[in-house]
Amino acid sequence: MAEPAPLRLFHTAGHPCGYWPERTARDLVLDPGDPRLAEFYERALSRGFRRSGDLVYRPHCHGCRACVPVRIPVDAFTPDRSQRRCLVRNADVQTRILPAGEDSERFELYRRYLVHRHPGGGMDDHGKAEFAQFLVGSWSQGRFLELRADGRLLAVAVTDLVDDALSAVYTFYDPDQAPRGLGTLAILQQIDWARRSGRRHLYLGYWIQGHMKMDYKRRFQPLEHFDGQAWRPLPRDGAA
Repeated sequence: MAEPAPLRLFHTAGHPCGYWPERTARDLVLDPGDPRLAEFYERALSRGFRRSGDLVYRPHCHGCRACVPVRIPVDAFTPDRSQRRCLVRNADVQTRILPAGEDSERFELYRRYLVHRHPGGGMDDHGKAEFAQFLVGSWSQGRFLELRADGRLLAVAVTDLVDDALSAVYTFYDPDQAPRGLGTLAILQQIDWARRSGRRHLYLGYWIQGHMKMDYKRRFQPLEHFDGQAWRPLPRDGAA
């Protein structure tokens, strides 16, 4: 029997970098038309790739290696003092794990988050079709981790499930509840979810040293980074 053909990789054309607007970015993308994407997804995560909608990609920019794939080995993780305070501050929050999908409550929270977080950045005009395309997709085994207090939806952590890990795809939350630290809380709850379900890792996507919106990932220790060949511990000072 012939060996199955490998998945094809495409190198995208240059496009504005989503993290450093003055730079040009390029990505490696697994063939989005291949019906085996779901089958290969866990292997792709272990090689530093990430999902956005139905696309599985990895930054591959000329002369720049700022985007570093990172993951948390959940059994070794211990929250620091700030993270423990976040848990205490949100003791009234209940969590639910639900099938991925759009409804009016989730969509309204998503819109409010984008307008606050990405004003004028091209995402703040997303409609329901973009919500489904970006956060749900057609083949992923995704779930929505909802955070609620007194029945009110505070945050949604879009999370992918594979056999040995969870992958934190995207989190959106109520911008009026910023003092709660809902982004941190969502990761802490995903770590707990991964541990309870017997999974070894929580993938956090890409860490960028010194970037205001991405450097927070370094606070979750121990943290591992993918150097192109293997996963290795990321020093606490962030020097990959």
